[in-house]
Amino acid sequence: MKDNYEKSTISDLLPEGKLFYTIGEVAEMLQVNPSTIRFWENEFDMLHFSKNNKGDRRFTKEDIEDLRLIYQLTKVEGYRLEAAKEIMRKRSREMKEKLRTIEALKRMKEFLTLLKKELPA
Repeated sequence: MKDNYEKSTISDLLPEGKLFYTIGEVAEMLQVNPSTIRFWENEFDMLHFSKNNKGDRRFTKEDIEDLRLIYQLTKVEGYRLEAAKEIMRKRSREMKEKLRTIEALKRMKEFLTLLKKELPA
């Protein structure tokens, strides 16, 4: 299932027209437990999620991009929390652009692989 995550982009995972997502939906997108997202919220001071009247967290696309960046740093690239926090503070925009570039390259690779399969041998 992790392969699906790595091959997908945030845009691919988000239903069109939806403004907010639940913690369960976001956890499923990132393939982590909801408790991991709550932990990251406590650890990364730049994360501030809105809550509805019942107190449930509501995540925007931008929130999900921040969480995906934290996932990339901690789970994929292996940074420790303190290092990931520092990177998030200093290079948030740069890292987001890097993540978008990685996603675009993965989509291009998939396209080229499909194109190669369609070529005559």
